Amino acid sequence: MTKENILFDLDGTIVDSSQGIFASINYALRKLDREVLPLETLKTFVGPPLKESFLRIGLDDQEADLAVTYYRELYKKEAVYQVEVYDGIEEVLAELAKTKNVFLATSKPEFFAKIILEHLDFTTYFKGIYGANLEGTRTAKKDVIRYALASENIIDFTTAIMIGDRKHDILGALENEIEGIGVLYGFGNQDELMDAGAAYIVATAPELLTIID
Repeated sequence: MTKENILFDLDGTIVDSSQGIFASINYALRKLDREVLPLETLKTFVGPPLKESFLRIGLDDQEADLAVTYYRELYKKEAVYQVEVYDGIEEVLAELAKTKNVFLATSKPEFFAKIILEHLDFTTYFKGIYGANLEGTRTAKKDVIRYALASENIIDFTTAIMIGDRKHDILGALENEIEGIGVLYGFGNQDELMDAGAAYIVATAPELLTIID
């Protein structure tokens, strides 16, 4: 497989940001006088747009908007920095950046994604950083991928591939007529990624280099 344009998800693919995400979710729920969530439910928040996840657990539209606001209160203050880089992923990014165009395409707000990559000193690996907007009009993965492809003037979709850990990454890629690679070290699982239509699935970050090259 020869691909020139490599799009990466962030949470669950490059970094494990669960500590900060989970703390911010429960902080928001406490502010709304709601019960905090068990770990298994918290895990389902990684991948989909944030408001969508708050709606899914039973908040109405107004409460969900308020929950997102409260979430960001804690997240921008401290939780954004609570990330751990997955084993081998920096080496993968560094190697790919030598010969490929590497981009970030995340449902996390672009504002926060840039802070994380700058904090990790990873920005040099990426030719473009694309994410959701804070206004909530671009949150779905398919929309973020379309935004990235358009911004980079990538019109030959056969040259691009999306790498992510959840079905949203794979489905978003397919909706933009590009293939998706699923990773198993994040928050998804093999059945989820296969059912979504992943072209390839890897267990570790270094395997990505073998597939792409």
